[in-house]
Amino acid sequence: MYKLAIAYIRVSTNKQKQSGLGKAAQLSAIHNFCELNDIELIETYSETESGKNDDRKKLQSAMSHAKKLGIPIVISKLDRLSRSVAYISGLMAKGVPFMVTELGIDTDPFLLHIYAALAQKERELISQRTKAALQAAKARGVVLGNPKLSKARAKAMQGIKQSADTFAGTVLEDITRLRAEGNSMQ
Repeated sequence: MYKLAIAYIRVSTNKQKQSGLGKAAQLSAIHNFCELNDIELIETYSETESGKNDDRKKLQSAMSHAKKLGIPIVISKLDRLSRSVAYISGLMAKGVPFMVTELGIDTDPFLLHIYAALAQKERELISQRTKAALQAAKARGVVLGNPKLSKARAKAMQGIKQSADTFAGTVLEDITRLRAEGNSMQ
């Protein structure tokens, strides 16, 4: 069994990053798992990136580091890697083993594929629920998006025009004053 590992932690949004709760919970689960299984973490890679983005720099760095040392990557939940069966299968094909704290230390690749399929299905269900909730809100008369955007844009344009008029007036006063002092246009 492995005695060394690398941790990978991911949250999807800056709001989750700022709260620290998502990363803290993941790190706690990983530390507990490693302690229970006598595994030493030698490095932790952490990033804020959507799971939809398959080009995650920190994950790629963690993969390269783990492959170079011949050790696994430990994650708290499989969906921290991705909710795509194809993506997780691709990562597994690269030869870096994954340990998922919520699945246990003896989870084999077959089970990882099954759980990846479940994570992908959950992503689809989340999308369907979100769309249904937005449609229901819209049907109740809730204005989606930023309903005050046109007012904000008009106010901003008014401020820009006022600043431009003030600046033009100042420049005109300076030119008039300089001409009265006998200076040329140059």
